[in-house]
Amino acid sequence: MKTFITLCIALASLQAFAVIETYEFKTEQQEQLYTEIINELRCPKCQNQTIAESNAGLSEDLRYIVYQQVSAGESKRDILAYMQERYGDFVLYDPPVKPSNYFLWFAPILVFLIILIAVLSKVGRRKVKPEQSASEGES
Repeated sequence: MKTFITLCIALASLQAFAVIETYEFKTEQQEQLYTEIINELRCPKCQNQTIAESNAGLSEDLRYIVYQQVSAGESKRDILAYMQERYGDFVLYDPPVKPSNYFLWFAPILVFLIILIAVLSKVGRRKVKPEQSASEGES
């Protein structure tokens, strides 16, 4: 039992080793802008997390870059453009619609339309057979 309790305490204390980044901002607006931007950028390594959620080294570096740019007075548009230029459209959770990614944006609509047409054509081809009258069935 003592071993179990010791193990539980050891596992719970691992959270103490987690790195918590604290950056000092001049204004509340800069801090809000920083938080907004790091929640809009995808971690290039993790792929399913924002850089705010990820503990990857690359995400830490990206958060620091965003901090530096926000502290320097860069606008949100400029910071996102810098990240997009450096890491591609993938780094944005809301990538722009452009010819190179039309398929990704419009494929779900195309698949839905194909399925809808197939279902409607199948339903339209069904022939309803008239029921035989009761007198014909008795003979």
